[in-house]
Amino acid sequence: MSNIKVEPKTLPGFMELLPNDQIRFNEIKEKIQKSYEKFGFLPLDTPIIENAEVLLAKAGGETEKQVYRFNKGDSDLALRFDLTVPLAKYVAEYYGELSFPFKRYQIGKVYRGEKAQAGRYREFYQCDIDIIGDGTLSIMYDAEIPSVIYTTFKNLGFENFTIYINNRKIFNGMFEHLGLNEKSVDILRIIDKIEKIGKDKVIFELEKLGLDEKQIDTIVKFLEISGTSDEKLEALKKLNIDNEVFNTGVSELEAVINQIRMYKVPEKNFEVNLSIARGLDYYTGTVYETFLDDYRKLGSVCSGGRYENLAEYYTDKKLPGVGISIGLSRFFYQIDKENILENENKSISKVLIVSMSKNEISYALDIANKLRDNGINTETFLEDKKLKAKFKYADKLHIPYVAVIGEEEVKTNTVTLKNMETGEQRNLDIENLIEEIK
Repeated sequence: MSNIKVEPKTLPGFMELLPNDQIRFNEIKEKIQKSYEKFGFLPLDTPIIENAEVLLAKAGGETEKQVYRFNKGDSDLALRFDLTVPLAKYVAEYYGELSFPFKRYQIGKVYRGEKAQAGRYREFYQCDIDIIGDGTLSIMYDAEIPSVIYTTFKNLGFENFTIYINNRKIFNGMFEHLGLNEKSVDILRIIDKIEKIGKDKVIFELEKLGLDEKQIDTIVKFLEISGTSDEKLEALKKLNIDNEVFNTGVSELEAVINQIRMYKVPEKNFEVNLSIARGLDYYTGTVYETFLDDYRKLGSVCSGGRYENLAEYYTDKKLPGVGISIGLSRFFYQIDKENILENENKSISKVLIVSMSKNEISYALDIANKLRDNGINTETFLEDKKLKAKFKYADKLHIPYVAVIGEEEVKTNTVTLKNMETGEQRNLDIENLIEEIK
């Protein structure tokens, strides 16, 4: 038998965390899930592996190059690269059994074979919500989404963040008005980069696309509209762009802003931003980008928008929707690197039970069961080691209490509880022990 050892090495682009960080990651994931559930979003868990023809029905270009695709027997299979395409398949497949509007959340891993680099992963968690309509979907739902974003980031412990909102119809109507329909997708991709590259580079890129001075001037003037959300809406109306698509976009944006106020989202946490284009040509109406005000360099931490037809590649039924996504793995990497959020709980266990000798183990296990029955996460240390080593174990795992059991504790039906933070020790009966730890 060979003694050659294989080096234990994780593939680049795949996140693995030490237990303390994993606890923190799970806490954040759970808070996002609970925020989504507060608004009535239903859980969904689609397969990681799908038939390639189903998964790649719409994909092309860069996306298709990044897909993990393989054959198993006669089956052509692929790993999901986002949670939206599996949602489209799911809604088309189970259409007759779902209630509309269908509100779902999904938190799961997706796979993209792109170049692995700091904070960019090949396997990563996404936390998505979508609201799907049957034929139509009220604009009111476009206003509910920022309320969900607000609740989620408040629950994560953030106060200073801004949800930027725009409407793609405003851009599309303006391009139609300027005779730039065919170049609209390329222009939007350039505009979407304005915060990163600045106005001068945007103008340079637009000139390279072949736009004339008047067209560029109109686009730049449009992008330079400033002020409060209401002032920006008024300025849009004063542009006097006589185009139905443009005017519909302005009306929708105004309705969404007014309805967000009905949800009692504070004014400081949302704003019309006319440069938010969303690089994908997928969105057709409202679009969102969310930034942490104190950590702008992190980029958008939550984004999404309205789309006209979710499942056009699987069914003739028109299924409009609106949704957002948080890239949790990247978000966690960024906040960890910047030391932004502290652990609320550094340990899974609330108390470690240790016995002085084997004679007390039965009593120790009985105490552990009673604590667990009362909803207290309890760990028992069963290795035959010195008491100092047992305390060291608790300390390293950040377990807040150690319950010590010796002959005297068994006789008196008590435990000696040590608070690992203060060092205080007290002898308690089981009722007081439960009360103290809870």
